[in-house]
Amino acid sequence: MSHPPVVIYTKFGCGYCFRAKRLLDQKGVDYTEHDITMGGPKRSEMLERAPGAMTVPQIFIGDIHVGGSDDLHALEREGKLDAMLEA
Repeated sequence: MSHPPVVIYTKFGCGYCFRAKRLLDQKGVDYTEHDITMGGPKRSEMLERAPGAMTVPQIFIGDIHVGGSDDLHALEREGKLDAMLEA
């Protein structure tokens, strides 16, 4: 499936991160995961892309900041996630 790039920022042992990745996996979505457990440049990148976002996961579809796991699942429940992935 061709879709906009999906990026997810995660931390080790994060249940919400696991849940979000599981939904993407179930949908057959390829995504790039950045583990920011130890901070570093990818954490800084996440904060630049989502100012004020202090929790993980933080999920982006293309240039759109989806938010966290609950936000991703809400889009799925509302039937909006597939359309975003096809954009």
